[in-house]
Amino acid sequence: MKSRNGVVSLVLAGLFVGALTASLRHAAGAAGGDDASWTNDFSAEKADLTDTGRNPYFVLEPGFVLELADDDARLVITVLDETRVIDGVTTRVVEERESEGGELVEVSRNFFAISKRTNSVFYFGEEVDIYKHGKIVGHGGAWLSGEKGAKYGLAMPGQPLLRGRYYQELAPGVAMDRAEIVSLTETLKTPAGEMTNCLRTQESSPLEPGVKEFKTYAPGIGLIQDESLKLVRYGKAE
Repeated sequence: MKSRNGVVSLVLAGLFVGALTASLRHAAGAAGGDDASWTNDFSAEKADLTDTGRNPYFVLEPGFVLELADDDARLVITVLDETRVIDGVTTRVVEERESEGGELVEVSRNFFAISKRTNSVFYFGEEVDIYKHGKIVGHGGAWLSGEKGAKYGLAMPGQPLLRGRYYQELAPGVAMDRAEIVSLTETLKTPAGEMTNCLRTQESSPLEPGVKEFKTYAPGIGLIQDESLKLVRYGKAE
């Protein structure tokens, strides 16, 4: 799916990717990572960010819902009609509710913004409530850009490139997830239908050496697979 602005947007996106490639690549030193090949500076985008929009693999529009599940677990992602200013940027609030065995285990409020220039979506942090037997027992993994040395990361490029590598979270010692695009041509069968021309990422973190996870995103929909969880429904909230 091409940007609505056609060739001009593609050119701008190309310039943006070039700028990212040439940006500071000091992830190993700043984040304690094992190499410096991960893009981790996205400051050039800040002036062009807004709280609503979509790119081919990420919908940031109020009322949009994704639900993924397997035999035991369920994840419901809802773009709320709510914004919050984080690190000087008005971000959109996206709620994630995770359950296992029918019991709520985590609710997070995530903060995203999208570039009007390149269509890239950026991640500004999250508030986390961890549940056990219906009661909140912790807030592990919570972080906000601009606080305690944390910086916003890239959730999804507007113009994805195969083997592109970028930090999604930049909260030293707390959350340092990063993604590598490993395919742009995946086909995946889900309970919600068969999806083609999907983007697949491999995620890792210098905070958890050796751990790798895979996610798949479908054009026009967004996340359709997160490890064993697969898409069961999507669209506007009922």
